[in-house]
Amino acid sequence: MLDKHHRPLQPCAPARARKLLKKGRAVVHRHTPFVIRLKDRTAATSKVDGVEVGIDPGSKHTGIAVFTAAQGERRARYAVQLDHRGATIRKKLEQRAAYRRGRRSRNLRYRKPRFNNRTRSKGWLAPTLQHRVATTMSWTNRLARWAPVRAVHVERAAFDTHAISAGKPLEGVEYQHGTLHGTEVRGYLLAKFGHACVYCGITNVPLNIDHVQPRSRGGSDRISNLVPACIPCNEAKSNRPVEEFAPKRAADILRRAKAPLRDAAAVNSTRWTLWRALDAMLPTHTASGGRTKWNRTRWGLSKSHTLDALAVGKLDSITEIVTRVLVAGCTGRGTHARTRTDKHGFPRLRMPRQKTFFGYTTGDLVRAVVPTGKKAGTHTGRVAVRATGSFNITTTNGTVQGIRHTHVRLLQRADGYAYTTQPEQLRAAAR
Repeated sequence: MLDKHHRPLQPCAPARARKLLKKGRAVVHRHTPFVIRLKDRTAATSKVDGVEVGIDPGSKHTGIAVFTAAQGERRARYAVQLDHRGATIRKKLEQRAAYRRGRRSRNLRYRKPRFNNRTRSKGWLAPTLQHRVATTMSWTNRLARWAPVRAVHVERAAFDTHAISAGKPLEGVEYQHGTLHGTEVRGYLLAKFGHACVYCGITNVPLNIDHVQPRSRGGSDRISNLVPACIPCNEAKSNRPVEEFAPKRAADILRRAKAPLRDAAAVNSTRWTLWRALDAMLPTHTASGGRTKWNRTRWGLSKSHTLDALAVGKLDSITEIVTRVLVAGCTGRGTHARTRTDKHGFPRLRMPRQKTFFGYTTGDLVRAVVPTGKKAGTHTGRVAVRATGSFNITTTNGTVQGIRHTHVRLLQRADGYAYTTQPEQLRAAAR
């Protein structure tokens, strides 16, 4: 809630917001998240106790909770689950690299490779990791504009797997070097498993490097997913999981080659960068994942990113929880390229130079009221525009195609996110 000068006030209940709007004392400032602006009050004449923000960083999802804290008692006011798009970024970067590599290898004019002539600043993070930090900071900044945020509580990793194996604190790109950066991986595996096939135990034969969890099924090249295997076993296993190929020895093999921790490594890589950025904006307090779990289980809450964000840090009690969670999925703001390519990287169609048609842009949140016809009814969602004026609207129930622009009314401009809501599982299941 904002005052008439757009300064944040203490959040209010939905029922009070409806009364203020009905009496004409407030107007809708933003549709999603829902923010109202009072027309007859200022922050100087109002009592503003302030709120605090809890953040539970994750590899795929980040939980954010806005709550009031008084004498160790927390009352939740709002919850956001931020869905990252790191997998999409990685796919696009690999696709771009493949296009450029293909152009250089074809019988075309020579293009000098430029992948190895760029310098990276100290503390550089991969685009997928930088995206997680940037989106989390963006939402913290947004909430600070709409609510009187006084402090931030952020959870750091529950345990530092990489630093334990390295024997020293690691930071930033050091996490991306791997546990055996600068050493011979094959020699390490042969020494670790006694120069024997991990599946049949044969020795004194040529050995290949096999993936315990096949790469085609989500396995990685991390050292914990690699084992030596003789040629017959390697060919017989093919792309099957170890549980299917060697069910009797699967438990022992998995014990000797511990499971990869890709998601934990992603969180560890960004934790210090995120903490420094948050601390530069607002007073920031850190806590371990173990304390968060203890707080959550003590009050019987289920496991979710938003409830973890509510339980971060030092507290005495949690007396109020939200029942609906806003899910903000990162979609991006489109692309600058106006040419679509085929699978070989050659142009196949050209898109219009402008992105706005009839006052609307793809990604805008709109509401269409169609009076008659097969599509009669009210449709609310993200719009995909066309130059012909026939729009598509993606709602929670699917996509409605062919809506005329004359039936559409703008609710909110596109901001790079797709919004949905989901219920919060309040209490943990009985054991």
